[in-house]
Amino acid sequence: MKIVCIGRNYADHAKELGNDLPKEPLFFNKPDSAILAKGNPFFIPEWTSDVHYEIELVFKVNRLGKYIQKEHAWKYISEFTVGIDFTARDVQEQLKTKGQPWEKAKSFDGSAFIADQWLTAEGVDWDALTFGLQKNGEWVQQGKAKDMIFKLDTIIEHVSQYMTLKIGDLIFTGTPEGVGPVSPNDVLTGYINDQKIFDLKVK
Repeated sequence: MKIVCIGRNYADHAKELGNDLPKEPLFFNKPDSAILAKGNPFFIPEWTSDVHYEIELVFKVNRLGKYIQKEHAWKYISEFTVGIDFTARDVQEQLKTKGQPWEKAKSFDGSAFIADQWLTAEGVDWDALTFGLQKNGEWVQQGKAKDMIFKLDTIIEHVSQYMTLKIGDLIFTGTPEGVGPVSPNDVLTGYINDQKIFDLKVK
């Protein structure tokens, strides 16, 4: 099982980090060891002093596929939820400055939190779907699925040109603006529309 993550998929988030808008989906992978164990808090690694939260819509692949055409992409997805792509921003910036890969800033153990509650994707009005994150009871991120630069069908078509999608693979679809740091004792709360999906403690 792999985790495919899409970068810079919301224009306002790209702008807040000073990045150009992509012309095609930008993606990287996290290993399965990045998944935060169910029920565990998120522990800030000792080698970073600036870990950021990034809430994202997450989709689960339900069938094997390669070179998937856009018009068939939704046949490969049945469930979705929200998760957090934790990013060691200080480490990432250091590596980017040197022109080096920055997997260790994105793919470390526990860096992929996924809510326990999954929702059925069939019949969802994606133009109306919203999601967001509160930190200690205050809104820090609020996103709309319709604001994705690249929608899920485009993502699936693009990624499957380069790697086979397998049953159980997860796709993180990018984060809206408002990313920021976490500190010990923070509580992160995720929502889809008005429904609370998770609470996560930071240690």
